[in-house]
Amino acid sequence: MPWKDQTVLDQRLEFVTLAATAELPVSELCRRFGISRNTGYKWLARAAAAPPEAGPAQALAGRLCDRSRRPLHSPWQTGPALETAVLEVRRAHPAWGGRKIAHVLARDRALQIAPSTVTHVLHRHGLISTAASAAATPWHRFEHEQPNSLWQMDFKGHFAIDSGRCHALTVLDDHSRFNIVLAACANEQRSSVQHCLHEAFTIYGLPTRINTDNGAPWGSGCRSELSALGAWLVRLGVGLSHSTPAHPQTNGKDERFHRSLKAEVLQQRFADLPQVQRAFDWWRALYNRERPHQSLAMATPAQRYRPSPRPLPSVLPDIEYATGDLVRKVQQGGWISLRGHNVRVSTALIGQPVALRPRHDLDGVYELFFCHRKLDEIDLRQSIKS
Repeated sequence: MPWKDQTVLDQRLEFVTLAATAELPVSELCRRFGISRNTGYKWLARAAAAPPEAGPAQALAGRLCDRSRRPLHSPWQTGPALETAVLEVRRAHPAWGGRKIAHVLARDRALQIAPSTVTHVLHRHGLISTAASAAATPWHRFEHEQPNSLWQMDFKGHFAIDSGRCHALTVLDDHSRFNIVLAACANEQRSSVQHCLHEAFTIYGLPTRINTDNGAPWGSGCRSELSALGAWLVRLGVGLSHSTPAHPQTNGKDERFHRSLKAEVLQQRFADLPQVQRAFDWWRALYNRERPHQSLAMATPAQRYRPSPRPLPSVLPDIEYATGDLVRKVQQGGWISLRGHNVRVSTALIGQPVALRPRHDLDGVYELFFCHRKLDEIDLRQSIKS
């Protein structure tokens, strides 16, 4: 995938950030980004030459810009007083509170100020409402131990733009809170989601599992109701799970991400989807690499994220089953035949082979599999409607 002209700087920042993790060889990262190794090493060398006296994000961006177009660095302009500095950061990020602003001032300007002092300054200038204070109660959630163990995926509802409606697709890594996908989609169809995931898998590799809500295009928690999107993920060796119905907190980190997205990006009017996507791309880079995250001890998601060592295969792997399995091809209507009985599987698997694995402890009972995923359990001792 070659550099995209409209987001060259973002892709360079993404490349050097992932390379700094040393999780993958530089040659593999270059292959995923569609650039030569010479190009990759050139940008790594420029990133390494970033001056320590500048803020980390600003210095790195300055080094990765085209030298003929932008200056090498744009250091922060520090005001004469801490209060002025606090208000500057707040104006730039109206949804940030005392902890984030204090951390950013210390990290980027070497200005030491207590978060409580920042909060007092914001209150003094009428920049924190009572409702905002009540909404700032911290959450405590379970966290997976490694990046890419679980990705959370959902649409952040849809909202009006001048040319119609935008459906925001979001994918978040559970361990690091790294935003994998933030896409302005025209719809919530499988093809749109699969296109975005394909691009994400190309850069970041394959996760162990993805958790989604129930319903189209995700499918549902019922094992036998596998959607076309779910079937594609299973073919890639990606686990698929679904939130408990009426319990959106199962995808709590992505829900919290949606709250930040609404507060920091969606409080403006957009003309069309390309304008929304430009705003998304800018904020995604800010969220991943600059915005400190309270649940990460004020680190950024990019500091905790590592790319997956499992690359996206160029072609889907062949479907193979164990010796002794009964293999059946799913017919039109989503049916298979088993010992003279018609068994309903899933219309998403029409034309695909599935395996029936007899249970040795229960005569006449078979486990139904598609690749590694168990879909259902078939009991021939009971009457099966054909």
